[in-house]
Amino acid sequence: MTVFNLYIFDRNGNCLYYAEWNRRKQSGISQDEEFKLMFGLLFSIRSFVSRMSPTDQSEGFVSYKTNEYKLHFYETPSGLKFVVNTDLSVGNIHDVLQQLYSQVFVEYAIKNPAYSLGQPVTSELFKSKLDEFIRGQQFFTSKLS
Repeated sequence: MTVFNLYIFDRNGNCLYYAEWNRRKQSGISQDEEFKLMFGLLFSIRSFVSRMSPTDQSEGFVSYKTNEYKLHFYETPSGLKFVVNTDLSVGNIHDVLQQLYSQVFVEYAIKNPAYSLGQPVTSELFKSKLDEFIRGQQFFTSKLS
């Protein structure tokens, strides 16, 4: 099991933070374009799921998978969006993404007096705590099969 990358977006689609661990292939486009494509994909999927669902969903869209990876999604009440791409063997990590928000993002980004809401997160402490959090998950491995 492995984690490929993580995106954190604000409600307006600005990428506040991006990290990679075991990403095997680059997109071939600029990072800014990749962020726009990812946010657009999330916007479209969330809209599609909410309109096409036969039942009223409390959580809405939480993940999808392709033949190569699984995308996990968590949105906070304030509109922050956390996206983690993993391999296919990783199950539901919705609770892990909630913990990532409350125990890492809130504690080491939001509560940092040097951080301005809506700006990219540049804190080295946040980066190290995030890396420690992700590497500490049972589904993280640094080796690819």
